[in-house]
Amino acid sequence: MRAHTIGIILICSTLVFSMCTPNKPTTYRGLPDVYQTAYEQVYGHCYDSVPYAVVSLDLYSEGLELNDSTHTIQGTGYNLFLSDIFVPDSLLETGAYRSDTSGEPFTFLPGRDYEGYPHGMYILNIENDKILQIQVLDSGSFVYRNDSLLFTLHFRNSYGSHAVYTCHFHGEPICQKP
Repeated sequence: MRAHTIGIILICSTLVFSMCTPNKPTTYRGLPDVYQTAYEQVYGHCYDSVPYAVVSLDLYSEGLELNDSTHTIQGTGYNLFLSDIFVPDSLLETGAYRSDTSGEPFTFLPGRDYEGYPHGMYILNIENDKILQIQVLDSGSFVYRNDSLLFTLHFRNSYGSHAVYTCHFHGEPICQKP
C-alpha cells in the first residue's frame, strides 16, 4: 500500500512539473518559406522627430502579384509586409535589422493591431484577391544582403502559444518611390 501511494505522488509530481515548464517557441509551418517578389517603398525623411529615412518591404509568395495600374494585390497566397524600416541614408542597406520602437537605423516597427487594423509588420493570407486572415507579427529580425533577405519573425498563434516563422527572399527588392 505504501509503494502504491509513493507511485501516485511521483506521477502527480511529474505532471505538475511538466505543466510548469515554459513553452518553447514552435516553428510555424503553415506559411511559405520563400517569397517570390519583394518591393521596397522609399518614403525618405517622413517623421519630424526621427532624423533617419524610412522604407517599407512588401513581399509576395508564389501565386500573388501586385497590379501596378490599380495598386491592388491579386491572386492567392501570402503577403508579408514590414512598414517603417529606419535606414541611415535613403535605401535599405546591407546589415542586420531588428524590431524596435526607437526609430534608430537598422530597426523596424513591431506589429500591432489597432482596433482591427494591422500596423508595423504582418502577414495577409489572400485567396482569389480577398483577404482571408491577418496575422500580426510581434517581433523579429532580418538580415539583408544585396542578393537576399532572411527573416526570423515571432507571433502568438491562434492558441496563444509563441511561434517562430522563418522565411527568405532571393534577389534585389524592386525599388518604388512615391
